[in-house]
Amino acid sequence: MFTSFMRGAALAAALAVSGNAAATKPGRALDIATPEGAIAAFRKIQCSTEDRRPTVYYWTGETYSRVPGEPDRLLFRFEGMNTRQCVTVTDPVRGTGFRQVSREILFYMDPVTGEIIDEWKNPWSGETVKVLHIANDPVNFRAPIFPLTADGKPYKSDIQVMGDHWWGTTTVPLFYRNPLGGDFQDYVGGTYHATEMFNFFGRMSDLTDPKNHSADVNVAWARISDWLPWMKMRGRAGNLYFNGAGRKLDGFADLPAGMRAAIEARGPIYKEPPPVDDQRPNETSWTYFKKRMEASRQN
Repeated sequence: MFTSFMRGAALAAALAVSGNAAATKPGRALDIATPEGAIAAFRKIQCSTEDRRPTVYYWTGETYSRVPGEPDRLLFRFEGMNTRQCVTVTDPVRGTGFRQVSREILFYMDPVTGEIIDEWKNPWSGETVKVLHIANDPVNFRAPIFPLTADGKPYKSDIQVMGDHWWGTTTVPLFYRNPLGGDFQDYVGGTYHATEMFNFFGRMSDLTDPKNHSADVNVAWARISDWLPWMKMRGRAGNLYFNGAGRKLDGFADLPAGMRAAIEARGPIYKEPPPVDDQRPNETSWTYFKKRMEASRQN
């Protein structure tokens, strides 16, 4: 979302741009046809052109089940956020670019009341299970974004422009060995199979305005995936689909009051992004679940 919602690789694929600087001359509108303007625009979409200045992506949506032979069910509503910051980096060959670090949290909510849930009754098995909300820390760019790739090729922009509107879109198919294989077969099968779909929108007049350190961006996110491991579906036929939308905010203080309160109570570390030199491996819903299960077995 921004589970993988807003992963560096996914958004980079959606809005990768060529360039060799992280900023343009002050007082002049960005020209995204130039390398300098393209890099600055990409960074403004991602985070801020100011080093170590946190920004936030916030989104809400719904999660449905799809099982052969039965109508789809609304299982949960959700509310999530990703807090991130960027820092300028320079490579003697590939030029000046930036690195992004982030962490994200998402709460599953009752589809009727909208309240955050910590237990859920599985409608197929009748079993009541503990809900594990998404808490991915970190979700960083795997490598800095430079104007030149490792093989010396420039990034090419996938941003579409029509009048004062820009948008970018990407589809990310996922198929890899599930980290919960082996001892966790009671919860999930051996391969993770999913697709994440991202769409970003904004206005060129905002994106190219030199007074703005960050772009005003709207986002849509969808995911088709296997059952969540904590649901204990035990290989039952079917899958989930998520549909959400949101926008970029200046910071934690701009989140809705209820979301801020939930983060304060359940995960205050998510009020701020990781440090810009964070080198930890990225977390996913599945690796986080595995860590929690292994820790509980040791207690």
